[in-house]
Amino acid sequence: MQSQNADTPSAPQVTEQGQGSSTALSGHFQRSGVTRRSLLQAAAVAMSLPAIARATAAFAQERLAGRGEVVVFSFGGSYTEGLRKYVFEPFTKATGISVIDVTADFSEPQVRAMNRAGRVDWDTAFIQASNYPSMHEAGMFLPIDYSLWDDESLKGVPQVARLEDAVVSIGVSTLLAYDERAFGKNGPKSWVDFWDLKAFLGARGLYGPVAKHNLEFALLADGVPKSEIWPLTDDKVDRALRKLDQIKPHIAKWWTAGGQPAQLLVNREYAMTSIFDGRAIAAIRQGAPIRIVWDGAHVNYNYWTVLKGGPNNQNAQKLIAFVNRAQIAAGATLGIGYPGPNTNQLQHLPPDLVPLLSINKENASKTVLEDSAWLAAKRPDGKTNLDHIQETWLAWRAR
Repeated sequence: MQSQNADTPSAPQVTEQGQGSSTALSGHFQRSGVTRRSLLQAAAVAMSLPAIARATAAFAQERLAGRGEVVVFSFGGSYTEGLRKYVFEPFTKATGISVIDVTADFSEPQVRAMNRAGRVDWDTAFIQASNYPSMHEAGMFLPIDYSLWDDESLKGVPQVARLEDAVVSIGVSTLLAYDERAFGKNGPKSWVDFWDLKAFLGARGLYGPVAKHNLEFALLADGVPKSEIWPLTDDKVDRALRKLDQIKPHIAKWWTAGGQPAQLLVNREYAMTSIFDGRAIAAIRQGAPIRIVWDGAHVNYNYWTVLKGGPNNQNAQKLIAFVNRAQIAAGATLGIGYPGPNTNQLQHLPPDLVPLLSINKENASKTVLEDSAWLAAKRPDGKTNLDHIQETWLAWRAR
């Protein structure tokens, strides 16, 4: 089941004006979120955008210039709109290569089908980390041509994010958020506090469809060190579910769509909840009274890949080199709400946004990276670990 794997990055855009696309939130908080400082920051970033294309033009002409087109998969909606504005259009201006984007909720079923048919119509695709191992083993991707990357990109993108045939496109985080009106400066600071029903009163929210986040949070609340969370062995799953039994009666609503937790916090239906970082950041930059807590945040990767057999492989390599340049990566973060791995982009982003991002060094040190390879591994009964914990989760939810 594809949805079991997904930390879907279909978040509202975090634009240079600091406004997301959630109209329900913006109607109530947009005005309060605009200050003289934020307007000055927005103006500075807006003025820098044309310079991005100019700054990359010389480099692109030297190594990335070309002709023809590249066919790129994307998730659609505001995600694709952000990529078009901040990545695809500057790429075409700098290189002369046209970008044709195709959209779907998930790429993996179509990539597998094209591979079986021996006819690959796309050049690049975003692949979820838990799907990557089996597709890598099947030889569906070409090696990434790192010789096209500039020095700043190679230094800014950590080695862990640069695989032989894939590059991290974004990290999606699920983290704790709370209503600052309920707690002021003394809000919860960890998942231990989320479970503390006496010290922190109020309704809770958790993501209903997928097990992995909630099992991780429960183990952290039960005292398991971050370094020992993964793999989610059967004994750890049992321990996590026992811990979740304590909080289950206090979950006011199991949210199922990315926009729900921010809105429920704003409406005071939640005092605290788990939330996707892109959604939380967009709401905060609109002026919503939400605080986020990075301690124990769950991080999952999506990857850029170049599809073997695609019609424009070399152009695809050039696009991936382009998007990982620091200034372009910064534009992409503004456009889609989630950061790529190049930490050098932080120098090009609005100062109020930098402390909110997962690639900020202080935040990154507090997170827990999902062991996607373990989730994808098969059990003796032939099921993946992901399928097993998902079935266990759904049975627990039904109790």
